[in-house]
Amino acid sequence: MPLLPTISLLLAALFAGDSLAEARMRLLVQSSPLAGSQYYAMAETWPEMRVGDALQLIREPDNRHDRNAIRVEWRGRKLGYVPRAENRGVAAAMDAGQRVVARVARLKESSDPWQRVEIEIFLVL
Repeated sequence: MPLLPTISLLLAALFAGDSLAEARMRLLVQSSPLAGSQYYAMAETWPEMRVGDALQLIREPDNRHDRNAIRVEWRGRKLGYVPRAENRGVAAAMDAGQRVVARVARLKESSDPWQRVEIEIFLVL
């Protein structure tokens, strides 16, 4: 397929809100370990999770430990948080109304909870 029609098709799909265009128009802004997973549903969800699974990011601006807190959920179950040292930019983007999505990037058997799950966070353009 020639390049110009392909670009036109993607732009048309983007403005129509097509999910295919959305999937192609993502900018990776962060790759991080999942923080706090040892305290939440990780043990129950681990056997079912797969690399590439979608994650939900939920802002918690009233979190008493971190005003930039971003909760990470998988299929409605709380897994942990975006690490505090790395959440400021993503929190600002979410607060500004920008669309941010996440997925499971890596799963690793480890006794260290910081090494078990790596997440990727994308800005949807």
